Amino acid sequence: MEMEKQKKVGKIVVLALLILAVLSYFCIPTVKNTLNNIFSMFATGDFTVVKEFVKSYGAYAVVVSFLLMVLQSIIAPLPAFLITFANANLFGWWQGAILSWSSAMAGAALCFWIAKILGRDVVEKITSKAGLNQIDIFFERYGKQSILIARLLPFISFDIVSYAAGLTSMKFWPFFIATGLGQLPATIVYSYVGGMLTGGARLFVTGLLILFALSVLVALLRQIYTAKQKSISVGEVKYVEKDNSFEK
Repeated sequence: MEMEKQKKVGKIVVLALLILAVLSYFCIPTVKNTLNNIFSMFATGDFTVVKEFVKSYGAYAVVVSFLLMVLQSIIAPLPAFLITFANANLFGWWQGAILSWSSAMAGAALCFWIAKILGRDVVEKITSKAGLNQIDIFFERYGKQSILIARLLPFISFDIVSYAAGLTSMKFWPFFIATGLGQLPATIVYSYVGGMLTGGARLFVTGLLILFALSVLVALLRQIYTAKQKSISVGEVKYVEKDNSFEK
């Protein structure tokens, strides 16, 4: 009973905060303009735009970058790798990596708990029903591996995976540890690369990252296809055995 009561209180608090955020967007012009600028910034797909936005806040740039990563986690899907590139280019690759990794961890934890407290109906409104359904199937088959794969692919929303994990029976600490380990290699690579990106080199390396991501995706699809073929073969064998026993 006490557990249920705490869960209800948590749900009310989270819903109140979400409603407050929505009302702030529609009722406070400054908030609305800032968020619209942020959405437009992500839509450009150019990390230098993100970099200039963060840089404009001067001494508070680190805090703004941290909040920006958390925001993109909640409002999925927004491309986190743009912030990772911007952080590395602005603060240096290893300082940027620490900032990107820690803020992404905070965002992932927040998504997990939002899903755990509010349930599927509310999460579908924040993200998308189709996206969650696809991740559900993927997560069911590959579990913790999906966290690593999603972090390696810059065009897959890692945030939806965090929401989906919160809707499963998975406990927080296994999720948090798998998240940290899964995103660390990609964060280091993207940060190291992001620290050197300028002009033509930026386009070249971005192309290489996309090529690498596509290679991982092809390997994953091949694994899924092989697993499916094995499942079909097993089903056919069972059918033949059943048919033979029927004839006898």
